[in-house]
Amino acid sequence: MRLVIARCSVDYTGRLTAHLPLATRLLVHKGDGSLLVHSDGGSYKPLNWMSPPCSLTVEEPDEDAASAGVVEQWRVTHAKTGDALLVRIYEVVHDSSHELGIDPGLQKDGVEADLQRLLAEQVDVIGDGLTLVRREFPTAIGPVDLLLRDAAGGTIAVEVKRRGDIDGVEQLTRYLELLGRDPHLAPVTGVFAAQEIKPQAKVLAADRGIRCVTLDYEGMKGIDSGAPRLF
Repeated sequence: MRLVIARCSVDYTGRLTAHLPLATRLLVHKGDGSLLVHSDGGSYKPLNWMSPPCSLTVEEPDEDAASAGVVEQWRVTHAKTGDALLVRIYEVVHDSSHELGIDPGLQKDGVEADLQRLLAEQVDVIGDGLTLVRREFPTAIGPVDLLLRDAAGGTIAVEVKRRGDIDGVEQLTRYLELLGRDPHLAPVTGVFAAQEIKPQAKVLAADRGIRCVTLDYEGMKGIDSGAPRLF
């Protein structure tokens, strides 16, 4: 990655035209060929950019540009569309290159897999006297997140979401219909568990005889979430 802070102007040509007048900006040229033009505001969003596949060519300024103070020109051209950025550099304040290596990617905390794992370890969050039969219990249309047994031998199917909406309730409904056909599992009741459950989903779940459970992820991890509790 190359980072250049320079006094520059930028012109975009393509589906439309756009012009950034002369100012000091950060130019980020990434290993994938993309170029991003940043100011000292606007958070993460660049003022202009060119996404890959594209190529950057360094040009000598013509006589008129040189007489106006341009010391170098960058032309970034998109390989498929022909759209182009022309960066006219008047002064380079900083220029550095850095080898970042392979990025391992963003590892999210609190995704559905984490919730499912924690809930499998703490089935008492769903109710007392429950035991785990299996995570990812298979059905013909996909796996049920958790399959539990209650003290009376009844089967409970649990669908786990970060944010529960109507689609999740519909998904659990289909699982319940299939599981209920198995005499070794029937009767099967359903629990819809999520960190946040939309009001419409709660209404639909109640209509389908499905119980909703709101999960305190921080509490399940053993961290005080700060949420008020009665006990």
